[in-house]
Amino acid sequence: MVANRVPVLRARWLTQTFLSWPYAPATVQALLPEGLVVDEFEGAAWVTFTPFLMADARFLGMPPLRTFAETNLRTYVRGRDAVWFFSLDVTCPLLLAGRALGVPYQLADLRVLVTGDTVTYTGTRRTGDAGYRLVVRPGAPVEPTELDVWLTSRWRAYSRRLGVFWETPVGHEPWAPAGVTVAALEQTVTKAAGLPPPRGEPVALFSRSVDRAWVGPTRPVRSPTPPNPRQGGRT
Repeated sequence: MVANRVPVLRARWLTQTFLSWPYAPATVQALLPEGLVVDEFEGAAWVTFTPFLMADARFLGMPPLRTFAETNLRTYVRGRDAVWFFSLDVTCPLLLAGRALGVPYQLADLRVLVTGDTVTYTGTRRTGDAGYRLVVRPGAPVEPTELDVWLTSRWRAYSRRLGVFWETPVGHEPWAPAGVTVAALEQTVTKAAGLPPPRGEPVALFSRSVDRAWVGPTRPVRSPTPPNPRQGGRT
């Protein structure tokens, strides 16, 4: 995990669902900028769709923001446990400032509704090119698999703007995953990213709360250097 001595943003992540699908590495690699290499788990690239609530978000030196919804679509790239975002849909206009560094924030109308044991997420991008409806039923805590850890233990995000790569460190307390049943899913977010439709049922996880999450200062970096393949599930 990355230790951020002076975070630029602190927050809590609530009511978060992870839906992850395997893809052919070449399919995902074709959507990445030159200089990034898709990471693989047991020969597959992975794409994760994750809606959640951001609570008590506070930028350095500013008062806390109101709770808002966010939904991101990401894949995994080599270079120190990193992610690449295809999209980050938000209801908070302040975050659009991240576009200056190539972070693909987009304004959307998002909603998270908890009714009994059911969570319903809905979203429509303001541009009209993507939307979704997801209904899940969270279950009991589970012991994370090797794949679960690989998908969720990511401590940096890369973006690219005007030919320059930017690296943003991210940290959070250990999270307690729970099982989750997907009752309904309709989405066009993967299509808007240029991906073919996901095949099969997603690997699904749920997190009720991560009470300490933070984002460190972004810095320019040279083209990220892919590390040597790791042992175990990584390739």
